[in-house]
Amino acid sequence: MNRSSTHSTSRAHNPVWRPAIGLALFGLLGTGLMYALAATGLAGTLFPAQADGSLVRDADGTVRASLLVAQPFSGDGYFQARPSAANYDPMAAAGSNMARSNPDLIKRVAEATADTATREKIDPAKVPGELVTQSGSGMDPELSPAAAQVQVARVAAARGWSQQRVQALVDARLQGRQWGVLGQPRINVVALNRALDEATHAP
Repeated sequence: MNRSSTHSTSRAHNPVWRPAIGLALFGLLGTGLMYALAATGLAGTLFPAQADGSLVRDADGTVRASLLVAQPFSGDGYFQARPSAANYDPMAAAGSNMARSNPDLIKRVAEATADTATREKIDPAKVPGELVTQSGSGMDPELSPAAAQVQVARVAAARGWSQQRVQALVDARLQGRQWGVLGQPRINVVALNRALDEATHAP
């Protein structure tokens, strides 16, 4: 048997599709299934609350909100979150996609600034921009300390509390820069409003 025949016979007994199928199965089961299961299990063990969606629950376990998703609050006794182009619907998360020069955007921001200034009883020039502009996702649950600060007087008056009492709850929920360098100081509106209600019903 010549050399060419030997090579052909070797290929016939070891078809090229075998290693291809083996690699595909490894990728599917190894990285697609086993890795996902291991990562999910590890995350659930080390960070159970975050892995579950950072949900806010009542004492009976009823889910009320998520710390990761903004939601609207009605009533002067609550801090207001940023406006949402998606109407706070997580299934439709999006920004307005309007350019800064868009006349509709300019008009909307001007109207929102006037409304916010009236609601908080402050000068329109002192209205923080984030209270009248929408985030890119429409789901931003956090405000800057300045945006929370201008709402303290209204919330305190609506609840019949001193401003110092409300301010103490705001200060207690102030989060600094992540790892001391990333992002800006911020306050989660959902967590803050939750704290207000808990303090109201506390003995």
